[in-house]
Parts: sequence; C-alpha cells; structure tokens
Amino acid sequence: MYRVMYRHLFLIFLAGLLSLTESSRIKRCFNCRSRGDLGDCKDPFPHNATSVEELRAVEALPCASGWCAKIVEGKGDDYAIATERMCLQRPPGDEEQRCAPTLFQGRRVLMCFCKGDLCNSAVVGQANQIYVLFSILAFIIFKFSL
Repeated sequence: MYRVMYRHLFLIFLAGLLSLTESSRIKRCFNCRSRGDLGDCKDPFPHNATSVEELRAVEALPCASGWCAKIVEGKGDDYAIATERMCLQRPPGDEEQRCAPTLFQGRRVLMCFCKGDLCNSAVVGQANQIYVLFSILAFIIFKFSL
C-alpha cells in the first residue's frame, strides 16, 4: 500500500516540477513605454496578462528569445523619468538575469534583463527556483514521514 502511495506522490511531484518549467511555453514580454506619472508602463506595474487586454498602450507580445527587458531612464525624483518594457532580440552574452546601470543609445539608464513569461513586470526574480526547492523539500518530508 505504501509503495502505491509513494509512486503516486512521486508522479505528483514530477508533474509539479514539469509544470514549473517554462521551456515548453511560448514566452511573452510586456511591451510599452511611458514618461513621468502619466502612462501605464511606469513602476509600480500592477498589470498582468489579462489586465493588459483593457489597456491601449501596454501589450503582452510573444518573444522568440524568451528574454525580456525593462529600461528606466532618469532618477527616482526626476519628472521626466521614462520606463520601457520590451522583448530582447537576443539574450545577454552571459545569459544572466540582472539589473544594472548602463549606457543605452547614448543615455545613462537602469536596464534589467530577465528570462521567462512576462517577467519584465517587476524587478528580476527567481520565483521558479524557490518553487522547485519547496517542492523538493515537501517531497522529502512526505517520503520520510511515511
């Protein structure tokens, strides 16, 4: 009986891991640009895939590379601060997700790169790794508690 339960738990665990991997899904990136307090592209960015359908200036577009970017031009107290979200044609050379100040089209900006579906909604995160780690931990706890 425990072997059957163990197999079921293992299959559920594997299904959970497979659902967390994003390699089988088409990646999308938010695409928008706004300046100052006006516009829907600025931070905080409260939109998701369904809420952007109601907005004119924000789109969730397919991204072949799977890499998204967020560019912030200006300082936090600057009236002319501009935020742009887009798909990257190619991943960064080192394929590392990060935010860093850089020179982009001759201007000093904060540029963030991320990989994943609609990941450019916020600061780069590692949520999937946390879910995988939690799943592995839960599996080990279930295995040894039987």
